[in-house]
Amino acid sequence: MTTELVGYLASALIVTSLAMTSVVRLRVISFVGSVTFVVYGALIGAWPVIVSNAIIALINVWHLRRELGPRQDLGMVEVHHEDPYLTDFLRTHLDDIHRSQPGFTSAHLDDVAFVLTREGLPAGALLGRRDGRDLHVDLDYVMHAYRDSRIGRWLYADRAGALRGKGIRRVVATAETDVHRRYLQAMGFAPDGDRWVREL
Repeated sequence: MTTELVGYLASALIVTSLAMTSVVRLRVISFVGSVTFVVYGALIGAWPVIVSNAIIALINVWHLRRELGPRQDLGMVEVHHEDPYLTDFLRTHLDDIHRSQPGFTSAHLDDVAFVLTREGLPAGALLGRRDGRDLHVDLDYVMHAYRDSRIGRWLYADRAGALRGKGIRRVVATAETDVHRRYLQAMGFAPDGDRWVREL
């Protein structure tokens, strides 16, 4: 009976992993499920189960290292705030944007607009207004699937030179939700009254 429970647990983990929208969570749960299947295969003496799931576990590790390691495939493309592509991207993801940044309406007042990319495909957007050497952020959004991919850290640390190149020395943001506050804190923003500030 215990052996069967291990098999059921492994199956449940694999099915759960397929329901994940986050790439990193999918890989982690799939890894745990495949390792559990290796144990199950060993308990029942089934070499095909052991070998195939050991290979799946290694594939998951390879993908996780790629996701969580130094990023070479992230990009940031400056666009006009009324660019049709940006407008369509924001419209498509507006419901998700409002979950963490409910006050965002549109980019029509922004003079700084970037589309964030991963492997050449859109993954997010950074929109804001210049005020001297400050960038007042109206939107800092990454699609759900890529939120664990360190795009924010890349933007505010590794790629901060792109913002500094525009004369920006400080990024100022507000947080209307706990989710967004936690994100800003994780990105190195410090509270300053009712706003959050990060020096570049």
